[in-house]
Amino acid sequence: QVQLVESGGGLVQAGGSLKLSCAASGRSFSDYAMAWFRQAPGKEREFVGAISWDGSDTYYADSVKGRFTISRDNAKNSVYLQMNGLKTEDTAVYFCAGDGAILADTVGDANEYENWGQGTQVTVSS
Repeated sequence: QVQLVESGGGLVQAGGSLKLSCAASGRSFSDYAMAWFRQAPGKEREFVGAISWDGSDTYYADSVKGRFTISRDNAKNSVYLQMNGLKTEDTAVYFCAGDGAILADTVGDANEYENWGQGTQVTVSS
């Protein structure tokens, strides 16, 4: 089990950038695949991006590919989401998630992740 705390959300104009951070505490962070999900009001939680335990593999939703970059620093027990070219439709609460048993073909399934942060709000204004 790891405890996850997101930070870095805020209000930004369309076209701007934000970098989200997720700090992990507890054992085995470096063994965990990590992911970012987001949930807009009235919508289902959706996959944004994921990264393998060693950072060698990354995965992205089509809607953010080329604009968002996920990275991790196992020495700092942290995972990041750099968001560039933000659009109003990126407005959502962003959640960090992690699990030690994620397969490549299930990285986008929220049900596969056991550990979740509390979320951080990202609002993109036009």
